[in-house]
Amino acid sequence: MNSHIKCMIIDNDELDRLVLQHHIRQYDHIEIIASFNSAEKAVPYLEFPMDLLICETNLQGINGLEFRKLAHKIPACIFISSQPELAAEAFEIEVLDFITKPFKTERFQHSMEKVFSFFEMKEKCECFDALLGENCIKIKENGNISQVRLTDILYLEALKDYTRLVTHEKKHCVLDSLGNLLHKSFFDSFIRIHRSYAVPRHFIRGKSSNEIELIHQIRLPIGRTYKESLSFLNP
Repeated sequence: MNSHIKCMIIDNDELDRLVLQHHIRQYDHIEIIASFNSAEKAVPYLEFPMDLLICETNLQGINGLEFRKLAHKIPACIFISSQPELAAEAFEIEVLDFITKPFKTERFQHSMEKVFSFFEMKEKCECFDALLGENCIKIKENGNISQVRLTDILYLEALKDYTRLVTHEKKHCVLDSLGNLLHKSFFDSFIRIHRSYAVPRHFIRGKSSNEIELIHQIRLPIGRTYKESLSFLNP
């Protein structure tokens, strides 16, 4: 990976901030740009380019979830939280991972793998070129052009300004947001089930209160704000 990841840390516990800084400094590709004990102090830094936010949810004043909404331009976010009950709500606002305190080294390493995977995919994605024919799109990735049949796409996954197109054989990434893609006519057969996911209606095989089941036994979460749009699946 060629990216140099600029990181911001927010945690009101000084010891926890020092522990985070120690772990992050083990990674050559990550540079700590700023570290704060409150979200209010971090707000002015939102004017500067930042790649990764690592934030506690339980903050005085502006809490971590509220700050993430303000910091929506930061591509990647990890919550390291003393409030495990907020995990479900956190994943509704574009977060890569949610780690509960006290965290273990192995758990933090797993989270960093998610970060590097996210930025590697971001690097590879060059553009979303055009619609090819009636049922095929052309994707340019890493210097290569692939044709993907719309009927082969199992689901769409939001990655901030990018979207991952998941087929049974491969994952592709396009430089367009999930919301923008769903406004294009050739994705009319897809329905959004979560802030991060949209699926083809004809691949849905079942539904519980919290999950959609697709073909190939794929299970994806249902976001609270999207449950009403799935009412047509109710018995």
